[in-house]
Amino acid sequence: MPKSAKKQLPMAPVHKPTRQPLSDPKTKKPNRASKQSHVIAMLQSSKGTTIATMMKATGWQQHSVRGFLAGVLRKRLKLKLTSKVVDGERIYRVAGSPNADISQSKRETR
Repeated sequence: MPKSAKKQLPMAPVHKPTRQPLSDPKTKKPNRASKQSHVIAMLQSSKGTTIATMMKATGWQQHSVRGFLAGVLRKRLKLKLTSKVVDGERIYRVAGSPNADISQSKRETR
């Protein structure tokens, strides 16, 4: 039987799944919290954070966390990071964050 003589079955219509937009098209801001925003919030806290806690919170590897700090925070977002060693661990914070200023002013009034 030649190929052209075979009965062809009608194809079912293909439906594309509808996707929920990840952001509001007018503001271009994400509707959900991202790993990056979570790390920035951790860095803006008065206590700061370590690379190990950032790794645990995001699932990133150490080199990815360091790349995020240098590439995204410092270069793209122009945020100034400070770090200091406390009890053998390096603590990172965003310099001049509102929470950091509050904690420093509390220390000064004591």
